Amino acid sequence: MPYYAPMPEKNPRGKAGGALSALVEAEKLMQIALLLPSAAFIGWLFGAWLGEKLHQPWLGTAGIVFGGISGLVYVVRMALAAMAATPEDDEDNKGGDA
Repeated sequence: MPYYAPMPEKNPRGKAGGALSALVEAEKLMQIALLLPSAAFIGWLFGAWLGEKLHQPWLGTAGIVFGGISGLVYVVRMALAAMAATPEDDEDNKGGDA
């Protein structure tokens, strides 16, 4: 029986590549976790400062809301981009159980 060499992977990964990609994924998750509260805090700071200058105390609350919404939009966009970048399942699993 003849021996056929297996097809090489399109993107072979070594140990260093796997560890580096794991660190990149961890960094993305940490960025998502820190972005939303940071955006709300920065919005509150800007709103409170603007409220002091314009003598409108409600601007601090508006800054929190605006920062939270803008942070949430950015987090959702980042999560959707991360989901699109992940590779699909193997070709074997797409056919279902047969």
